[in-house]
Amino acid sequence: MELQELGLLYRQTAADLSAVINDPSSAQLAAYLNHLLARSHNLLYSGEKPSRTSVVSFYRDVYPGIFRETLPLTAAATAVFALGALVGWAVTLRDPGFAHRLLGPQMIDSISRRQMWTGSVVAIKPVASSFIATNNLSVAFSAFAMGITGVGTLWMMVFNGLLLGTVAAATWRAGMALSLWSFVAPHGVVEIPAICIAGGGGLEIARGVLFPGVLPRRESLARAGKRAVRLLLGTIPLLLIAGTIEGFFSPTPVPVSLKFLLAGVLFGTLLFYLFLSGPAKSATADSAP
Repeated sequence: MELQELGLLYRQTAADLSAVINDPSSAQLAAYLNHLLARSHNLLYSGEKPSRTSVVSFYRDVYPGIFRETLPLTAAATAVFALGALVGWAVTLRDPGFAHRLLGPQMIDSISRRQMWTGSVVAIKPVASSFIATNNLSVAFSAFAMGITGVGTLWMMVFNGLLLGTVAAATWRAGMALSLWSFVAPHGVVEIPAICIAGGGGLEIARGVLFPGVLPRRESLARAGKRAVRLLLGTIPLLLIAGTIEGFFSPTPVPVSLKFLLAGVLFGTLLFYLFLSGPAKSATADSAP
């Protein structure tokens, strides 16, 4: 509110300066107004660089509010992902050849031998973790960016859900369900929500393009894009955490009970962070690092 008032006063002062600058009898007033405008300009356009404190404040206080404001879109992306998973599960159980076509012969051969395909991850943990985190970020950014097409985000959600449902059905048929979910659970409880949140950001962009309401389409897209980018920012640390867990912990021979315990703790922490932390209303939702 104070910044808006400052901007209004700045424009009024500039108008007053233009009115007196050519009047010799008002030289002293013109000099004062010019000095005042110079000081205001530096304040308005200095462009404060983000500090470590502002970044921490964004993730701690601002981002949970942004997530809650855009929750219907994230819920829609999650529902589409779940629908894809259900379709993949049902089709694979009805037609086992579908899994072969979607997953490829190498993974199907591993499943037929009842062996998890994660052994190579254990052997090269740092490299694998880096690759996994990069791949997760690529999926999230694709789901976000394809929102500009209107249907691209929906396709990304359906396709990734389809993959999960197909793998789940194929491993269940082979008696490997526990092996699969004990591997997926520790990192999946962070990774899958993060991808769905990025999908919610993509749907926000699509909403701005397709349903501008009373706003010009360009302004609607600019506003939606601003909200969507802030929503996407919160997924980056989540995906880095998920990639680290998937590379260093999920494929290791740790007892299954400990893997599910970690998954429960992480999921509970994530829910607390997104739904209960930060301000009750995102009054500072325009802040971003």
